[in-house]
This record gives sequence, structure tokens and C-alpha cells, in this order.
Amino acid sequence: MAGTRGSLLHDGRVLLRFAGFRRLLTVRLLSQLADGVYQVALAAYVVFSPENETSAGAIAAAMAVLLLPYSLLGPFAGVLLDRWRRRQVLLYGNVLRAVMALSTAALLLASVPTWLFYLSALSVTAVNRFILAGLSAALPRVVDSERLVMGNSVSPTAGTIAATLGGAAALGLQVLAPDGPTADAWVVTCAAVLYLTAGLSALRLGRDTLGPDPTLVQPRLLAAVASTVRGLADGLRHLGHRRVAAQALVAMGALRFCYGALFVMVLMLFRYSWSETVDEGMALLGVAVGVSGAGFFLAAVLTPWCARQLGRLGWMAWCAAGAGTLVLPLGLAFQPTPMLVAAFLVGLATQGAKIATDTVVQATVDDAFRGRVFALYDVQYNVAFVGAAGVAALMLPPDGRSAPLVVAAALLYLLTALGIFRLRLRTDTPEPR
Repeated sequence: MAGTRGSLLHDGRVLLRFAGFRRLLTVRLLSQLADGVYQVALAAYVVFSPENETSAGAIAAAMAVLLLPYSLLGPFAGVLLDRWRRRQVLLYGNVLRAVMALSTAALLLASVPTWLFYLSALSVTAVNRFILAGLSAALPRVVDSERLVMGNSVSPTAGTIAATLGGAAALGLQVLAPDGPTADAWVVTCAAVLYLTAGLSALRLGRDTLGPDPTLVQPRLLAAVASTVRGLADGLRHLGHRRVAAQALVAMGALRFCYGALFVMVLMLFRYSWSETVDEGMALLGVAVGVSGAGFFLAAVLTPWCARQLGRLGWMAWCAAGAGTLVLPLGLAFQPTPMLVAAFLVGLATQGAKIATDTVVQATVDDAFRGRVFALYDVQYNVAFVGAAGVAALMLPPDGRSAPLVVAAALLYLLTALGIFRLRLRTDTPEPR
């Protein structure tokens, strides 16, 4: 494991020698740091605001606002990103998000109807889809082909860590700020400043450095959109002939569903069962964000070694089996400490399985269809999380204590593990490690 950790650090040092990569990574880190601050501020308003009687349904609605734009806009973001200068997308997109975040802060102070607040949040998260896709599309322009895989590993992992740190910082700001909507508005304003800083940092990159090449752009926009729709259908048909990839995606969707349902339950427990004050609940949420983020980071360290030893499908199966086995005793205690342990382990299992799934899809899907399949994967990943929040909203009592939900999640984890084990045994060819 020490060798794996050293490899990650070595990869980062190698990539930082590229000036373009350093500048693009700076934009990513600032942008995703702002995302973490903004999203936790929204969660704090929806879940922990003393003025709101939070319900699981309200949490599910907030998740839909934050995540569904990824699903609806994701496959089509590339159509526009291949027509606009990507440096300009990173610049103006982040500046636009800064302005929108400031409008969200104003709405929080004005105590407007909930739907108007959600509309403002939806606008910010919709633009985020273009920012993240633009960062990914620009990466091949700032590193050479030999280090592209390395860049795809280091850059998103660093961004995830930045988002986690942003969330933790937002929770700290919430505690320091005055109680009430002012605290949420103050934190959202801090996110706006970070968005503006991220946009301005893109100016360090040349206007045309990140592409695209104008000669390769499809001339008509409607034709490009129609081509994208046809491409998604072709990707779905291709998956029908790639059993391992298709079933790995279904399994990952089930694991994401379990994670989403348990996440909503924990938020309700923080709000109504484990804290007497809003500040206490926010502090617990901060600890949960930290331990879950630690699980995600450990998954990035462990997965390359574990996948080599167990095989990619084998590691996925053990992640699911471990989560299913441990969630039951830890979750049914309905106490903060066991649940925080569960948050760490579920974060580790979910991220470990996702890294393995990404690799399985990359290895088993034809290169010509890979982008379209990953677009479908992105849709499924977010819809599963939002769907889980909706199911949890139907099952959870007001205090968040639901033994049936914990048992159902544990059973789904174990059934998924069994399905992946069987898939591995039925695979005709030896699995690459």
C-alpha cells in the first residue's frame, strides 16, 4: 500500500512540471472548492435551518435540484464545449456562477418562496456541468499522451478532495456566523467569491490553449444535438453486446442507490435525533463529511492494489459485500459513533467500486463507443442517487430512524455482491487485473 501511495504522490509531482496542467488544476481546485462550499450551504439551509421543518421529501427535492442537471445536460454539454473556446467557458462560466450565487444569497435573506430559491440553485448547478466537462475536455491539451491516464487519475481525485474541504470549510463558517438565514447567505457569498477567483485564474491560460480546433467542429448546432441523441442510443445498443460492462454499470447503480438512501437517513438523524441545537447538528454533519471523504481518499489509495490482487470484479464484489455486512450492525444501533464508522466504510466501498467500474467499462467497451457509454453512466449514477432519496422520503419517519431502510440497503448490497461474484464466475475470458 505504501507503494501505491507513493505512486500517487509521484504522479502528482510529475504532472505539476507541466505549466498548463498546473494552471488548469488551479481552476479545478478553486471551482470544486467553491462547489463544496455552495452545496453544503444549500444543505444547511434545507436541513438545518431553524425556520424550516425539514422532511426527507425536502432533502430529496434538494438533491434533485443539485444532481438532475448533470443527468439532463451532461450528454449535451460536449456539443457546446466543442464549439466554444474552453478557456472562455471556464472564465465566463465561473463568473456567471459567482453572480448567480450572489443572487442565491440575496434570496436567502429575502425569505422568498422555496421554488424560487431552488430555481436559483438549479441555475448554478446547471452551469457546473459545463465547467466540469470543460475541465475534462481540456486535459489532453495540457499534458502529453503518455501521461493522460495519470492526469485523469490525479486531477479528479484532487478536485474531489477540494470539494470535501470546501464542504468542511462551509460547516466551519456556519458555526462562526450568526444564526438564521444570515449564516447561509454569508457562506453562499463566500462560495461566490471562490467562483469568481476560479474564473479569473483561467486567465493564466492562453485564450486558445484549451481548444477546440475550429476545423473539427460540426458546422450546424441542431445537427450536432441530433447526432448526440443518436450516439446515446448507439451506446445503449453497444452495451447490450458487452455483458460485463452492462452488468457492472447496473451493479454500480445499485450501490449508488444504497449510498443515497443511507445519506438521506443520516441527514434526518443529524437534524432530529442526535442534536439538540442546529450548531450541534452541523458539527456532526461536518464530522460525517470528513470521515466519508477519508473513505473516498483511502479507496483511491487501496483500489489499484486490491484490484490487482482480487480482479476488478472481485474487488467490486468485496466492496459491496463488506458494506452490506457492516451496515446492518452499525446502522441499526442508530447512534452517532457507529453510524460515522459506517459512513467511512460505505464511502470507501462506494468509491472503490466506482473506480473499479470505471476501469471495467474502459477495458471492455470499444473505444469508438466509450464516450457515449460514459455519458449514459453519468446519467445513471446521478439518477440512482436522486431516486434513492425519493424512496427514502417515503420510508423515513420524522426522526430518521428506519430499521426497514437499513435492512433493505444491507440486503441490496449483499444481493449486488452476489450478482458480481456470479458475473465474475460466468465471464468467459480471464479478467484483466
